[in-house]
Amino acid sequence: MTETAAAADWQAWQRSWDRQQEWYLPDREERFRAMLDAVEALVGPEPRILDLACGTGSISDRALRRFPKATSTGVDLDPALLTIARGHFTAESLFRAESRVAFVTADLRDPEWTRRLPHRHYDAVLTATALHWLRSEELSVLYGQVAGVLRDGGVFLNADHMPDPATPRINAADHAFQKERQARDKAAGTQDWVDWWETAARDAALAGPVAERFRIFGNPADGDHADGEVQSAAWHARALRDAGFAEARAVWCSVSDAMVLGLK
Repeated sequence: MTETAAAADWQAWQRSWDRQQEWYLPDREERFRAMLDAVEALVGPEPRILDLACGTGSISDRALRRFPKATSTGVDLDPALLTIARGHFTAESLFRAESRVAFVTADLRDPEWTRRLPHRHYDAVLTATALHWLRSEELSVLYGQVAGVLRDGGVFLNADHMPDPATPRINAADHAFQKERQARDKAAGTQDWVDWWETAARDAALAGPVAERFRIFGNPADGDHADGEVQSAAWHARALRDAGFAEARAVWCSVSDAMVLGLK
């Protein structure tokens, strides 16, 4: 790590990422709480966690604070977000002291991505607001791979955009309500996705990783890089059962989002 990167305030970048995400997801902390409640209920308070499409490590950060004997492996392809994650956890002595967290660079569309993991099996695989970037057929394959890295009795939780197509009027009303809230918050100075990346690109410590990130995914200012599909919670539950999970169901929801749990 360069001297410039070493001097960066990674906790500040972590906080700014959280604020930007909360602009889209005002109930973000609630879903994290529900996620970790389910982990504790099903696999106990000392889980070995795989943080899938981990970004800056938001799930790992909350899990390791809640569970003092937990460990976590974060997996992502984004070099800029992984730079923030590694910097944040290196600077945070709570996690550094016992090497409780590690990060792996991998593309979840690579059929060999699980070979990069430091452990064969995990107690819990957790992800939030990430897998909607994948096409439905890619996600079905990924669910099978997730089942393969979970121990028997292990748990998978995916919190993401999962609107119910059977309620179009409810969906439209909530969409309009959220857009009005976002407009108010943005007028008050909250950064959206594009604003946040523009700020990161101007930062000396992140300019290189952000440029690399733009080469991989494209610049957010030029449009959405994702080619994914959004499916209902019921679709995700069926896909998990088809992938080998013994049980699967939604365990939390808002109008537009849901969290589906699969039990191995």
